[in-house]
Amino acid sequence: MKWDPAKYREFGDYRDRPFFDLTARILADSPRRVIDLGCGPGNLTATLATRWPEAAVEGLDSSPDMLAKAGSLAAAAANLSFGPADIATWMPAPDTDVVVTNAALQWVPGHVELLPRWLEALGPGTWFALQVPGNFNAPSHALMRTLAESDEWSGRLAGVLRHDDAVAEPAKYLELMLDSGCDADAWETTYLQLLPGTDPVLEWASGAGLRPVLAALPPGEARRFGADYARLLNKAYPPGRHGTLFPFRRIFAVARKRG
Repeated sequence: MKWDPAKYREFGDYRDRPFFDLTARILADSPRRVIDLGCGPGNLTATLATRWPEAAVEGLDSSPDMLAKAGSLAAAAANLSFGPADIATWMPAPDTDVVVTNAALQWVPGHVELLPRWLEALGPGTWFALQVPGNFNAPSHALMRTLAESDEWSGRLAGVLRHDDAVAEPAKYLELMLDSGCDADAWETTYLQLLPGTDPVLEWASGAGLRPVLAALPPGEARRFGADYARLLNKAYPPGRHGTLFPFRRIFAVARKRG
């Protein structure tokens, strides 16, 4: 699936806020290696390099487009680097002390089964922090699925959207972390985002959740699907006097390995 870093960075303040809410719970003092798993365009990874200047901070992603954007940031800090990785096959190096994965695991089938393996491989005192979207039952996603499953689109989009098992609930992540010998904390937050402009929820989705549909269709059909989707979204999220209100639920979990 091809990513557009510029489109993803639209609504940057809204996309960035959960990252800082997540990493504020990581209390590591002087980690040796910090991994940002699914780093995207790298702007948030760079803040980890500033926070821990003595650590080797590495952003990993499977998207060449995202890594190309992130690579331009590496020269700004001697302790910052970026590289390709498939989250599904990644395992931490022995000197890894902090792992952050922000808005990435929802794209990885089976990540709930991978989490105990990662935690088992990490050493005592290591921190693991994850954040994933929790809005797969919201109108923004439900309408996308309904349209993709319609007679007009189902033949071309069957199996493209994977929403039913994309993420677990906070209690599941907490249980997995506790069972893996960690002290852990899990919570959820619903951000009431006021989006500006015309078709703002479509623009938001085009940077992330809609990417599989856009990748599966030729440009003309993708534009037509987007127009149909926008009409449904505008009914579900009507503009108000201050902008379009878009509630956005996020799921967080932070673990510290005991020992």
